[in-house]
Amino acid sequence: MQKLSLFTKCLIIFVVLWLFLRFFIGGVWSVPLPVSVISMYLGLILLAILVHVSVEDDRFREFLRPIKETLADDNRRTRCTVLFVLIPLVMLGLTFSEMSTKADPPAALRTAHPAPPDELTYREKVIGPTQQVENPFRHLEKDDKEAFKAHVENGRRVYYQNCFYCHGDDLDGEGHFAHGFNPPPANFQDPGIIPNFQESFFFWRISKGGPGLPPAATPWDSAMPVWEDHLTEEEIWDVILFLSEYTGYRPRTFGEAAH
Repeated sequence: MQKLSLFTKCLIIFVVLWLFLRFFIGGVWSVPLPVSVISMYLGLILLAILVHVSVEDDRFREFLRPIKETLADDNRRTRCTVLFVLIPLVMLGLTFSEMSTKADPPAALRTAHPAPPDELTYREKVIGPTQQVENPFRHLEKDDKEAFKAHVENGRRVYYQNCFYCHGDDLDGEGHFAHGFNPPPANFQDPGIIPNFQESFFFWRISKGGPGLPPAATPWDSAMPVWEDHLTEEEIWDVILFLSEYTGYRPRTFGEAAH
């Protein structure tokens, strides 16, 4: 059996290490490695091989021997011809793959605040048309201030028992768990949130949570739970009153245009 030349051994080592980096470390063991990282490691491997073969003159001559034979020996003319055709074709293919326009799929678009359904429901009970349902306790703000205050305080209790972990102590979306979610929890201190939506919209979003969002809200669905499984209908309306009272922003009323 013919003994492998030093050049062939070094070439095999280089190719095996490239396959190891590209498909094992960057596919089986971990997430795919960036091309720049693989190139950096391959450069270090190539440098180590060159240092190894050039330490001794005899070893370096043995390393170069197959190259000299291929270029100068008439008996290796076929090998030389194949390499002179193959190498430019490989380089041409690599250059074309890098320079050609990639047919990337269209980016997935997400609607941050999707439109609610036509009917507002709570635990499969139909409350009414979404565009017509009003907070049943909002009128107490004028008719019975003490009763209204009691509902706001109940909403405060509900919020700080259930919601502040994500939406924050100050309703600014900076809760303990906020930075672990994409998209992040809503910032109710943002003047573009509460004033732009009706209370029925907030009831729908709170009661149905992330699982109740329509397809337009994907691919990064909200992490909010389905609160109708844990809160009463009154508690949801009360927490909406609290959000408005705490921030000072009033929800849109029916017929009012969004700013």
